[in-house]
Amino acid sequence: MARLFGNVMGVLSVILYFINTVFWVIPIVLLSFLKLIPIKIWRTALSYPLDGCATSWITVNNINQNIFSRTKIEVTGTESLTLQDWYLVIANHQSWVDILILQRVFNHKIPFLKFFLKQELIWVPFLGIAWWALEFPFMRRYTKSFLAKNPHLKGKDLETTQKACEKFQTKPVSIMNFVEGTRFTPEKYQRQSPSFQHLLKPKAGGMAFVLSAMGTQLHKLLDVTIYYPQGIPTFWDFVCGKVKSIKVHVSVTPISELLQSDAFAKDYFDNPAQRVIFQRWLNSVWTEKDRRIEQMSAEQ
Repeated sequence: MARLFGNVMGVLSVILYFINTVFWVIPIVLLSFLKLIPIKIWRTALSYPLDGCATSWITVNNINQNIFSRTKIEVTGTESLTLQDWYLVIANHQSWVDILILQRVFNHKIPFLKFFLKQELIWVPFLGIAWWALEFPFMRRYTKSFLAKNPHLKGKDLETTQKACEKFQTKPVSIMNFVEGTRFTPEKYQRQSPSFQHLLKPKAGGMAFVLSAMGTQLHKLLDVTIYYPQGIPTFWDFVCGKVKSIKVHVSVTPISELLQSDAFAKDYFDNPAQRVIFQRWLNSVWTEKDRRIEQMSAEQ
């Protein structure tokens, strides 16, 4: 009976997620088409109701979770966060539930979370224009083989992304990056010749690209550690109320400290030695995160 009750709650929760998403997608798409009018002040004005729709979507999702999932989330380190700052957010990645938890933890505390997307995704029907209107930054990355054939385009991908991010100079933003590049699974963990107990190896390239494109615009780095005491859940586990508790810790570091340190330099993509230094720094961040997860596990 308990399992049946949980499944019924899960179905009702999924239906509410669906209704909530459709409800907010309609005004977002309509506003997106209005934002095609190429007047800067008009586009800037429209970005506020668009972000408001996205934030309201998250708020209703959180109500859904409080009703059906009833997961207790223990959060530390968010006391100094504000809606007036510019953030780069990094986190370990284990489940699609991570995104719901990040949205829940940071909703109304920092600007709406945005992800760097591949340029090709702008052509996805409806979603592409919605992501564009919500000012998700699109990036174009050229492969080494392409640049070998077109050397005159070297650096143009970063240049294009930097130009696209200029709109964030006057409006606070939060950029999300899962630096492991994929979700944690035991199979992926074993294939990597494990360096950590609880994490996959971090990849420096994506984070370096964000810092190269937006470093001077960003104010703080938020390093988020997500831990599931009952084990890594699926989305279905979460909506059925099987995830009783989640622990989240946020470490805040001024971006200026990173940019002024030896860990990062603007010639990251052209200097192999600099790439090694930055990767070593990121590995040290992940080592500390691994220790924190071990401590969270011991505190159960």
